[in-house]
Amino acid sequence: MNLTAAAFYILGGATILSAFFVIAARNPVHAVLWLIAAFFAAAGLFVLIGAEFLAMLLIVVYVGAVSVLFLFVVMMLDVDFARLRQGFLNYLPLGVLIAGLLIAELFLVGAALGENGAASLSEGKIEPSPGAVNNVTAIGRVLYTDYVLHFQLAGGILFIAMIGAIVLTLRERPGVRRQDVGRQVGRRPRDAVKLVDARPGQGLQIPE
Repeated sequence: MNLTAAAFYILGGATILSAFFVIAARNPVHAVLWLIAAFFAAAGLFVLIGAEFLAMLLIVVYVGAVSVLFLFVVMMLDVDFARLRQGFLNYLPLGVLIAGLLIAELFLVGAALGENGAASLSEGKIEPSPGAVNNVTAIGRVLYTDYVLHFQLAGGILFIAMIGAIVLTLRERPGVRRQDVGRQVGRRPRDAVKLVDARPGQGLQIPE
């Protein structure tokens, strides 16, 4: 067994084990941490197949943003775990059925690959060439040449959605202090800092 195969089996086993503990953990915080471990192991599998961009995307987006958001939401919300477990038991038969269908699909795909090989599924569209550019460079060339307009439109839509979310949530509420940008920008050092000459052995009273 070579090093690549050993790394595949180790990362694949870590991914499956982490995914199992995501649904088996009793504490939601532990489940999120196991989910992060599964994402890291899956990113390692992407690196093994030469998809460095997808691995980086999985780490930056899902681990750095989505999983951390889940973690903060779970820690900040007052979740009724007894009611949550009861709902899980109610939908357990449906979840087992869906999981069985997904496992059957994986076995069918694995059987097809084992019988015909991966090249038969590509129909000649994918032709690996030694010495070609890496995955990140190839995706960057495609995004900024053939699909540059679509890429810019997607960025504009996301920017507009961000502004819309800020405008919808930034409202005048009684008793809630708001940021005064003009006052902060125009603040001078002598208005924010006060130098006090404290004598040795004497205390200093700070105004409230």
